[in-house]
Amino acid sequence: MISAVTQPFDRKGNAAVLLAGLALLVVAILCAASLGEMPVSISTVIKALANGTGAGHFAVAPIDMGVIWDYRLARAIMAAVSGAGLAVCGTVLQALLRNALAEPYVLGVSAGASTGAVAVMLLGIGGASLGVPLGAFIGAVAAFALVMVLSQGGAAGNVRVILAGVASAQLFNALTSWLVASSANAEQTRGIMFWMMGSLAGVRWPDVGLATLVVGVALLCCLQFTRALDGLAFGEQQARSLGLSVGRIRAVLLLITALVTAALVSQLGAIGFVGLVVPHAMRFLVGPLHGRLLPLAAVFGANFLVWCDIVARLIVPHQVLPIGVVTALIGAPAFAIILYRARGQQ
Repeated sequence: MISAVTQPFDRKGNAAVLLAGLALLVVAILCAASLGEMPVSISTVIKALANGTGAGHFAVAPIDMGVIWDYRLARAIMAAVSGAGLAVCGTVLQALLRNALAEPYVLGVSAGASTGAVAVMLLGIGGASLGVPLGAFIGAVAAFALVMVLSQGGAAGNVRVILAGVASAQLFNALTSWLVASSANAEQTRGIMFWMMGSLAGVRWPDVGLATLVVGVALLCCLQFTRALDGLAFGEQQARSLGLSVGRIRAVLLLITALVTAALVSQLGAIGFVGLVVPHAMRFLVGPLHGRLLPLAAVFGANFLVWCDIVARLIVPHQVLPIGVVTALIGAPAFAIILYRARGQQ
């Protein structure tokens, strides 16, 4: 069960946290566009942003314009959108399953999406750009279905759900490794293994647009179910007493989380722990009501992943780490703390 919240803010406090998160996100994106192997000033970043959006015509060196607009800003915004999407998915899954450890990575959904995406990449199933997202979606749904079967629909308790998630992740990771070993050449293997650790390399504006559309629509849809999520967080019986169609709502929300996970994994690979760490932090700050929890999870999930990407690009000189490595280094200790606090709960 999701742990109780001890320090909720009032409505004004919630608005202040949201505004602070948005301001911090702007700062994070500007820093992400400014910092790197070739540092540029914030003023140059702002000029390049104005030029790229058509809001101005400032004198910016072509090389600076290319690095800032075509690479760093696209990468930073993709990180923000992905962080928001993963945090929202984690928030929704924790409410649906009443499990403090639920999120796409821990439950094996990301692993399933990776298997589906890699199958399309290597075997050419579906072909073209639509094939990879569709393959990732099918893999994500298959992985989550396996977890539900093994955990009796989540009714067998927290430990059973997490063990089912571990089993699902191991199975789909093994399938992915088999596909790579049997069908990929050396160059493909290296690229896929780096991608599977979570990589923002190669992100372009069309990718950003697609991810923004998917995550934006998903967030709006989830916001329509905030009352249902509040009820489900306290159990199916309480939700039904509110007149909610639990089966239909659960199916719709699980489909949304699978779609978002698939869309992001198909672009970035598996990035873990964002959907675990951020919802707990926000729930501690503003309370369990999803009307305020979901927007804040999205904003601070975006912040979290942008700052992780900055660390990934700067922590090792002349080398960019997979962003999944950084999120795991932060998320694994958080996972252990949450697991310790959840001991004894069923």
